[in-house]
Amino acid sequence: MAGYLFVLPTFALFVGFVLWPIVYTAYLSLTAWGGFGAPRFVGFDNYSRMLGDPVARRAMIVTLVYTAVTTVVLTFLGLFIAVLVNSVWKHVGVLVRTILFIPGIVSFVVSGVLWKLIYDPNIGTLNQILGAIGLDSLQHPWLADQKTVLPAIIVVSIWGGLGFNMLIFFAGIQGIDPSLYEAAEVDGANKSQQFWNVTVPSLRVVTGLVVSLGLLNGFKAFDIIFVMTGGGPNHGSEVLGTYLYSLAFGSTSGSIPQLGYASAFSVVTMVLCTIAVIAQLWLTRRADR
Repeated sequence: MAGYLFVLPTFALFVGFVLWPIVYTAYLSLTAWGGFGAPRFVGFDNYSRMLGDPVARRAMIVTLVYTAVTTVVLTFLGLFIAVLVNSVWKHVGVLVRTILFIPGIVSFVVSGVLWKLIYDPNIGTLNQILGAIGLDSLQHPWLADQKTVLPAIIVVSIWGGLGFNMLIFFAGIQGIDPSLYEAAEVDGANKSQQFWNVTVPSLRVVTGLVVSLGLLNGFKAFDIIFVMTGGGPNHGSEVLGTYLYSLAFGSTSGSIPQLGYASAFSVVTMVLCTIAVIAQLWLTRRADR
């Protein structure tokens, strides 16, 4: 009984600030509610409406593309740089790790504002550099074009998350038994073979963690996209997070919030994040076998 009493305060906070909001959001997703009066139960109408909503389909596609690209690039690039820092750049490893990790400690809101200025077609640093080196033909309104807005945002996300992933992989590499490399070297394995046959298999759990974090961050992406483009132009960078925000606060339907419909997007986002966590647990258990 004493143990349960010690746990009770934390459990009460969890129920009040985590579990109940999740349950209530799931309930609201089954209603039509504008924030005033009593919610009107409509069953799964919000979810069926979502299937026929072209903006919702666009937001889902952009979310999946953004998540897939950032997760894959950050995983492979983070591992590659961690290996370089551990073996090739040993003498400047601390400096490289510090430089790469600095963007990770900067808020995505601040990063979004800075990169929005960099991408500005008139006063942006990127276009000015292109003009200065004679590449005027490559100057572009990066955030105002549907074809370039998502790649531009993905670059910023990779810039901000690379250092963190690199440190996770670097810590994992430090935990690999050096005798494994010595045995591989005795057997005649070169550096490339050691990487694929010793480093990569030894980092299966770490890789599963990095992939899971990448999926979670991608599915719940909001702040950097909202700051840089707000989901525009013409929904070219619209993700689930930005669309549900605009629905909840009424900017897509005059002054009438659609909290019930927005809650349905919240539930979908939660389901995607849950799948990512389950995948991470599955990968971890498989790696331990």
